[in-house]
Amino acid sequence: MLMLRLEREGLPMAFDIKAKVDRGERLDDWDIVFLEEVCIDARRIRPFLNGHHEYDSLVVHAIHLYKIITDKALENETQA
Repeated sequence: MLMLRLEREGLPMAFDIKAKVDRGERLDDWDIVFLEEVCIDARRIRPFLNGHHEYDSLVVHAIHLYKIITDKALENETQA
């Protein structure tokens, strides 16, 4: 269930937020809460991935995307 949520909801929304920060916009409260939830979900999923390596790239991609977004958001905040 968490994998489906990450794949169908989490990643598409994260890509929308990435586009927002790539445009130089700042994160709003909703964006921050959402990104925290994506990170929490990715951590919750990790124990279930043992032996299910077909999902490794999805989780790693989500965590990497989170890092890219937060780095760019921090850059936007410091420039504001």
